[in-house]
Amino acid sequence: MRNIGILGGTFDPPHIGHLIIAEEVRLALNLDEIWFIPSNVQVHKGQAEATAKDRLRMVQCAIESNPYFKVNSIEINRTGKSYTIDTIRQLLQQYTHNKFYFIIGADMVEYLPHWKNIDELIKLITFVGVKRYGFSLKSSYPLVQVNIPEIHISSTDIRNRLANKQHCRYLIPNCVYNYIKENKLYGYRNS
Repeated sequence: MRNIGILGGTFDPPHIGHLIIAEEVRLALNLDEIWFIPSNVQVHKGQAEATAKDRLRMVQCAIESNPYFKVNSIEINRTGKSYTIDTIRQLLQQYTHNKFYFIIGADMVEYLPHWKNIDELIKLITFVGVKRYGFSLKSSYPLVQVNIPEIHISSTDIRNRLANKQHCRYLIPNCVYNYIKENKLYGYRNS
């Protein structure tokens, strides 16, 4: 049995906060791997600014130096809205010898009662909650809590900084910054 952490999201763009969360959870729970699963169309958020292809490439670049991190394009390949229940059902069919730990920030913990088929989902996976500034980790659903350093970085903030020609060094991996620059994403313009 392999223990796999799943970190899903838009990753628009991926940043060091995502990497820190993944590594802290992997170490705390002694997981074999962390799978980053970029969504095609995320249900709880609006449309991503970068294409699914660009976001997938940025995640691949961001995680390439960590042998415990993998990217899985299951939601992008499936197209349409990304419901966690559909992803988990498919993963459990494909990987019958894996146990999955689904990593969510405290903002999503508060939203769990509204997730599609949540009562079935909590029987299929273990939810792992991590702190997020301004949100609580309290839930009536079973949840493993992992303490991580609180990092106040968001993809929205990074997109805004890039569009306004502000500094993003150390907030995103260099390869992600270079990809954004080369592909002129998020309103990036050379200064």
